[in-house]
Amino acid sequence: MAEATARHILVDSEEKCTQIKSEIEAGADFADLAKQHSSCPSGRSGGDLGSFGPGMMVPEFDTVVFNDAVGEVHGPVTTQFGYHL
Repeated sequence: MAEATARHILVDSEEKCTQIKSEIEAGADFADLAKQHSSCPSGRSGGDLGSFGPGMMVPEFDTVVFNDAVGEVHGPVTTQFGYHL
């Protein structure tokens, strides 16, 4: 079975998500921004979600993790919880 590791930042607006993504693209540290902005408990550990297999995350997030390019920041990804990078 395929397995992935991922980090994410969860916020409550698409605008905030897009702003944070711009900061990352300009060189800001993903983990630092996760600690500052993420509403998910994983934010305390830089957004680290650990290892997981297909179907263990919400479908929208799962699709990005298992289908999009590795090593890139993707998003905003909209789920029932908010907006993810």
